Amino acid sequence: MPVVTISRQYGSGGSDIARLVATKLGWELIDNEFVDQVAAEAGLPREEVAQREERVPGLVERLARALAVSSPEVLVAAPEVPDSMSREERIVRVTERVIHEAAQHGHIVIVGRGAQAYLASRSNALHVYIVAPREVRVAAAMKRLGIDRKDAERKVDDTDEGRRRYVKTHYNRQWDYPANYHLVINSAEFGYDGAAELIVCAAGVAGIDGAVEGGNGR
Repeated sequence: MPVVTISRQYGSGGSDIARLVATKLGWELIDNEFVDQVAAEAGLPREEVAQREERVPGLVERLARALAVSSPEVLVAAPEVPDSMSREERIVRVTERVIHEAAQHGHIVIVGRGAQAYLASRSNALHVYIVAPREVRVAAAMKRLGIDRKDAERKVDDTDEGRRRYVKTHYNRQWDYPANYHLVINSAEFGYDGAAELIVCAAGVAGIDGAVEGGNGR
């Protein structure tokens, strides 16, 4: 299975699970520490990309961390875009370019960024959605960010809404529609290690090579 995409509810541990999956498979992880690369490709100052990430939760939150380290030639120049295109659209198009090049490289675990929608028609991708009860996710946000319950609830809800809006706006798909994924895992039930093992097993199952149809989830 050359590509695994992992979408996740905020606070469900999806990013940590993705890291475990990448380690277990010996694959590269495309994560959130490559904002500089996105900014450079989009021709935008890094500060502006970061500000947009704050205004629209997760705009470039999970992008590309390890790809260029081992295979810098994989990242090619972004295609020309019209001057009339908004800066947000430019960032989205460049993000898609990075996802495309990562998928071409193969043996990649991609976290978020609408990759499951952008690569929906790709036959050799496994799309995973990590979930957890809201109370568990709120508690995780409180611990991780050092904030009170009210702020944690707002963070969880706003971030998930941002991700839902991003996928709907740019791909006309429902981010949280289960049938848009091959595998939906409750991390509170299986734990991070257990969830990672399930994904690794699914990635190795013969026959998981069809695109996820949108169905009513489009």
